[in-house]
Amino acid sequence: MNCCILTGSPRKNGNTASLVAPFADELCTLGNTCHVVNLFDKQIKPCTACRHCQKDWTAFGCVHTDDVQEIFDLILSCDVIVLASPIYSWYCTAPMKALLDRLVYGMNKFYGAEMGPSLWAGRQLSLITTCGYHPEKGADIWEEGMKRYCKHCKLQYAGMLAERHLNYATTFMDAEKELRARGFAHKLHELHHVSS
Repeated sequence: MNCCILTGSPRKNGNTASLVAPFADELCTLGNTCHVVNLFDKQIKPCTACRHCQKDWTAFGCVHTDDVQEIFDLILSCDVIVLASPIYSWYCTAPMKALLDRLVYGMNKFYGAEMGPSLWAGRQLSLITTCGYHPEKGADIWEEGMKRYCKHCKLQYAGMLAERHLNYATTFMDAEKELRARGFAHKLHELHHVSS
């Protein structure tokens, strides 16, 4: 299994990164390949809905010259996409949202005069997130949005790992969270092999 992990945290050693590390390590231990991309290191311009990408049904076709073409190519080479982001204002961070807006057009040729294909149809997508509220009241809106996104894009939604940080006076990562991160890797590994 080839996995693309897109991280949307501005902190390279923060809570989200501390969840992604054991998750990715476990996936690799199981014989999978992981590509981790930190979106804050990339130039990602916002989508302007110009629909230029709809002219060619075989390519990304975006007018912007930034790092999204590279991410587009990486995603197409992968079986599983993992979006890892802290929750800001009940949704993912700004570069993650900007990327999702660009991909919903560039990957899906649905917006021209004729209905075209979804270039990433069938791939699995899952979420890793951290938040301050209980996940069912902190990460639920992003999860619901991504379930609808997956349905629209013909992706297979494969679940979410969400962990809470009570406050900055406490240590976020512990043995239980690491165990759940590794368990989530096993779940995705098994789910991919069952569906492929």
